[in-house]
Amino acid sequence: MSDDDMAGIGSLVHRYRATSTWSGSTGAGYREYDRAHSGAAPPAKADLRLSADPAFGGDSGLLNPEQLVVLAASSCQLLSFLAVAARARLDVRDYRDEAEASMPEADRPIRLAEIVLRPHIFLAEGPTEEQVRHLVEVAHRECFIANSLTTPVRVEPVITFVPA
Repeated sequence: MSDDDMAGIGSLVHRYRATSTWSGSTGAGYREYDRAHSGAAPPAKADLRLSADPAFGGDSGLLNPEQLVVLAASSCQLLSFLAVAARARLDVRDYRDEAEASMPEADRPIRLAEIVLRPHIFLAEGPTEEQVRHLVEVAHRECFIANSLTTPVRVEPVITFVPA
């Protein structure tokens, strides 16, 4: 998308759809029913098999909704950073995030208390670390997911320059 294409952003209303499906029986009580279910987001063709967090009776081998929120925040920051870096003509070579969230059960209502993104960003030499950190902040302000959450999202980047 060129800078000219970006000028029209704001006039459209984007809509997103998702489906979640489950079948089984809860008749035997809370401890007995299967938490595994499917999720999809048309028109994407990929289906996800999901479950609850194992602490709530789920399958640790499947993604859970809390992980998906963290993944969405991480993915959005990645995409936002790549966009601002490309507009600034920086050469990003690699981006790897080790994101995590905390959800203390002592807090009521139980919720994700904080999401911490820890991207390790590899760029071709040229810009200063200060310039890159500024673009990380710009990307965070432009991240649609971070702007949609009430949970605080913190970004702690590690920046590495590699030979051009």
